[in-house]
This record gives sequence, structure tokens and C-alpha cells, in this order.
Amino acid sequence: MHEQMPHGVKITEIVEETPSIKTFIFDREIVARPGQFVMVWVPGVDEIPMALSTPSSITVQKVGDATAALFAMHEGDKIGLRGPYGNGFAVSGRTLVVAGGVGASPLLSLITAGQADTVLLGARTARELLFADKIRDYATLMVATDDGTAGHHGFVTELISRVDLADFAHICVCGPEPMMRAVLAILDREGCAERGQFSLHRYMKCGVGLCGSCCIDPHGLRVCRDGPVFTGDLLLESEFGHHARDASGSKHKI
Repeated sequence: MHEQMPHGVKITEIVEETPSIKTFIFDREIVARPGQFVMVWVPGVDEIPMALSTPSSITVQKVGDATAALFAMHEGDKIGLRGPYGNGFAVSGRTLVVAGGVGASPLLSLITAGQADTVLLGARTARELLFADKIRDYATLMVATDDGTAGHHGFVTELISRVDLADFAHICVCGPEPMMRAVLAILDREGCAERGQFSLHRYMKCGVGLCGSCCIDPHGLRVCRDGPVFTGDLLLESEFGHHARDASGSKHKI
């Protein structure tokens, strides 16, 4: 698929993964690296960035107008895709994955490719744990839930103390930004921030680095083009975990 041109794809299957998350499988495979994203056009509503969970699917949580419109779609409906964009994860050697909520989506293809050794997976409750059964087939899985209904009773960041970070060449992270910022703080304290790889989600318009709507302070890094995956050392002094921007470009606290 030419990355600059949107292509119509048909939704062939919709899987309810959790009460708030669905996977939309479409009739085209996109060759992409784990962590890359596509711009998804929901006809008549909006175009938004979405990570690929497999070469032929996106996994979506309903959080706004475009995702609500997706949730109202049925098998046989069409959406538009362009991409893939961004840099994705780059790993070699032993890899630790830390995922929270729907943040497991861009990490799934890394895991199913056999490139993750240990996965720390968190969610609010057991019913919201995403891809847990699939992950167990490929890696050692440790689970945390906010309400204690599965695994550790607490945040997924608290599981990091149960592994030896020195055993891992890379720590790949995706989830709510406050959670990722907490992981970065732990890595910084342990002197290994540069081994962390963090997948950011930001408001985007073009997806190709032209409009600047996804830039992050203070260096003007473009999430769509320079990311969406950044090493932790690049994010330490940035707005990561503190501020984001809306469609008007206004900054707001996370």
C-alpha cells in the first residue's frame, strides 16, 4: 500500500476483546514494523492515527467521535487507511514489555514475532486485560489489575520491581502516558533510560511530519515522523507525561 494514498478496506470481522475494546479485521495486509501506525479515515467523521495490532487489524478503545463511529460499524463496512508511518520498535537481545490497557495493541506484533521475553500487562480490572491469552503463548506474562481481580493488586509499574532490569537489552512500553512516565522515572533511577522505548500517542493531522500538530517540547520532535517510538533518554526533559495538545494546538495537562 502506497503510504501517501488512502486505500479503502472492508471490515471482515469485529472481535470484542474486552467490554471497552474491539479489534477490527480488514481485507488487506499491511507490511509494517511492530509499533508503526496507520491513519484511519472514518468516512464522514475524522481521520485518526491507530497502531496496527496485526498486519490486517487495528485494536480500538472507544474514546472520541471517530472511535465511537468505528464502534457503530459492522462487518462489510469500509474505512480508509494510509501508511504505515513512523519508526516502530527496534530490538535485539532480551526484551521486556510493559503494556497498560489498549497500549498492548502496538506491542502485540512484537510479542507474536517472538521478540519479547517477559510481558508486564496491566488493566483496571480482569475483564479489561487485553490479549492476555495470546501473550502467554509467546512470552512469560505477569499481570496487574487496579482492583485486584487478576494478578497483582495495583499498578503494572509495581511489577517492574519483580524483574531484574539488567537482564534486558530493551524495555518496550505503551499505555496511558502517566503510566509510561512512571516507567521512565524508574528506568532513569536505575540508570537505564536509554534502554526504554516508549510509544507515544498524540493528536495528528497529516501523519507525515508536515503540519507540526504532534510536535513535543522542547525539541520539536514530531511524533508521527521522529516517533511514535522514542528512547527514554530523549523524553526525560520533554513534556512527555506532563502536557499534550488538542486539535487547536492548545497545550493542556495530562
